[in-house]
Amino acid sequence: MANRELQLNSGMRCAKYMLIIVSFMFALTAILLIMVGTTIQTIFGDFSLFIDGHFSSPPALLIAIGFILIAVATLGAYGAVKESVMVINLYGVCLFLVFILEVSAAIAAFVMQSQVRGMLIRTMNQALAEYEHDPYVESGVDFMQSMLECCGVNEPEDWKDYLSANANSTLGVDDVVVPNSCCGNQPKSLNDSTQMTCMETYDYGCFRKMNFIVSQSAMLIATGATTVAFVQLLGVLCAFMLAKTLRRNKSIREARRWQLQQSLGVLISGGKMAPPQNSAVTGYQQLDNGEQGSHEPYTYTPQSPSVN
Repeated sequence: MANRELQLNSGMRCAKYMLIIVSFMFALTAILLIMVGTTIQTIFGDFSLFIDGHFSSPPALLIAIGFILIAVATLGAYGAVKESVMVINLYGVCLFLVFILEVSAAIAAFVMQSQVRGMLIRTMNQALAEYEHDPYVESGVDFMQSMLECCGVNEPEDWKDYLSANANSTLGVDDVVVPNSCCGNQPKSLNDSTQMTCMETYDYGCFRKMNFIVSQSAMLIATGATTVAFVQLLGVLCAFMLAKTLRRNKSIREARRWQLQQSLGVLISGGKMAPPQNSAVTGYQQLDNGEQGSHEPYTYTPQSPSVN
């Protein structure tokens, strides 16, 4: 009996520690999700002029999933410490809901990736067309070209159709006026302080680099959410199995405790333990010779065998 009880307690401790470790791993995963989502959100914010607003939804959802997962992992660890079957089952249900959110984020990221090329071609050409008329657009385009070390959409010659200075008849056939942000080296002043010349311009357009950045960000969200989602699914199965194990072990332990009490013949009454009448514990038996209210003496016979 003692060996069985020891094995039962060992099994419960193993299940409890396993759930605590799984919850800790999910908490670390949640921190990684928050970091990835925050980084991509920052990148999209820097180039918000060229990225549609709905593209910020998947990284924001990834950040929200990370915070929710931290709360769920805490719930799982609490349920394991308290050995509460109800809390562990609730933990499994919450993990399944997080799994649904992660699948939604992955689907949104995959859809977003297929829209990147068309979106960038449209927004970048529109930004070049409004460059001279909108200071906000001007600062956004200059930031993109200086940070990515590029010029125009596909090539520097794209500016020929958008900057009014290119309409000057004195320019050569191959000469193109570009913004100062296209200069690879610091532009030098000519006779007038408002006139600048570039020693070297960037040779490539910005579309290729922007497409790489946005596409890889979307792919990172999609693959990360998908991977974590399947790990979460395994966590759901593990949580329900551990809850079932705890429930079974608790039932077995209570059943053995009840059997032990029955085998000892212990009756619990009013919080006090007393041996039952006519039991071997008392060592004697009361005979029903007298009626209620009679003063006749009672006769007791020993239960234990007499020694002759």
